[in-house]
Parts: sequence; C-alpha cells; structure tokens
Amino acid sequence: MSTTPPEHDVPTPEAEGLERLAPPPDAESPPARPNIHVSAFIVWLTIFPLVTIVGMLSEPLVRGWHPVLRAFVITLIVVPIASYWVMPLMFKGYAALGRRRAARRAAKHVG
Repeated sequence: MSTTPPEHDVPTPEAEGLERLAPPPDAESPPARPNIHVSAFIVWLTIFPLVTIVGMLSEPLVRGWHPVLRAFVITLIVVPIASYWVMPLMFKGYAALGRRRAARRAAKHVG
C-alpha cells in the first residue's frame, strides 16, 4: 500500500545529466534579475512613498509618542505591505518593461 511519490523515485542514469534541467527550446526564458542599483532604486521607490503616506496618516494617532516607538509602528505597517504586495508588483512591472524593450530591439533588428 505504501508507494513512493514520483518526486522521490530513484533517479535513472539517463536523467542524471544537466540536459534534464534545461528548459525546452520553445520555452520563454525567465527575465534577467535587475542589477543591484536598479533593485535599490525599486526598493527606494517602494519604501519612500509608503513611509511618507503611513507617517502622514498616522500622525494624529502617534503625535506625542517617542520617535523610536513611532518608527517601530510605521515600519510594522510599511514593511509587510512593501514586501508582500508593492515590491513584487514593482519588480513585475520592471520585468514587463524589460520584455517590451527587448521586443522592440528584436523588431528593430528584424525589420
């Protein structure tokens, strides 16, 4: 009754090479990761507006608080929003922009 799931099967000798890891020739290659400077700019472009907006909206609530506690509350709100929602959208947008630029370059060289 106990069967081994397919992902835990013993590998066959012909599947040992790197060719099994390569995507099929017709598969679209994943976009290249942005360099460190572009990534830093995207992170800043995400964090700065969120910190500004949350800081302004929370000002009436946290007006008399110690600055460290105020920063703690703001980052408690901003970091999850940025990490799980806004930054993935920003990086997807950057990847779409890169694909569009690559398609334009390819069309320019073909035609």
